Amino acid sequence: MLIAPSLLAADVGRIADEARRAERAGADWLHVDIMDGHFVPNLTFGPAFVQAVRHASRLPLDVHLMCSRPEILLEPFAEAGASGLTVHVELGARVEPLLWKIKSLGLKVGLAVNPPTPIAHVRPWLKQIDLLLVMTVNPGFGGQSFIEETVPKLQQADAWRREAGSHFRLEVDGGIVDTTAAECARTGADTFVSGTGLFGHHNLKAAIARMRRVVTAASKGRGVVVSAPAELVLCAATAAVTGSQK
Repeated sequence: MLIAPSLLAADVGRIADEARRAERAGADWLHVDIMDGHFVPNLTFGPAFVQAVRHASRLPLDVHLMCSRPEILLEPFAEAGASGLTVHVELGARVEPLLWKIKSLGLKVGLAVNPPTPIAHVRPWLKQIDLLLVMTVNPGFGGQSFIEETVPKLQQADAWRREAGSHFRLEVDGGIVDTTAAECARTGADTFVSGTGLFGHHNLKAAIARMRRVVTAASKGRGVVVSAPAELVLCAATAAVTGSQK
């Protein structure tokens, strides 16, 4: 089980210190949300931010591109020190060349799916990815509430993974606190992105350790779980959901 604190909830004015604090606290990865103001309404970080984090920490940098034109960003983020890049299945016909380009850069390949999008849309690409990110809120802002209707997507993705003997990681992001992380772990998730659910605690080390205990215990009853090395092994159609954004 991997715990990936989201730097969206960190003190970005002290980002180097925050990255080092998360590493000392026992984080497995650092998650970086890149928003372009078009694919989602918010605007966040660029390659220079990732470079600053890379200089401060040796942890794998899990970079999630919520962007309308990720093709122009892949090389800059690779050069900045990203360990893996995740693009969205909602980009349609551009998904395949994006996945191949990420792989050609020597990075781990991630694919994300938003709450309103049927999970079946990711199935054609499961053999090409290292990580499937199931968004459990609508992307755009941090601090949102977990969308329960996304849980069947995890169940289906995990079933496909087992059926094919695949080893992509199954990541969740959005409203992830101890209780929702446990719920996701019971349905196959093995990688947990949490922003305010971790950085919102004064004792980050205790918060990470507690979440790890909770998800490890929750996963016990569901059979074989994908192993969780320290290095980056990036790892039911649902009805459209409405509400606030990530």
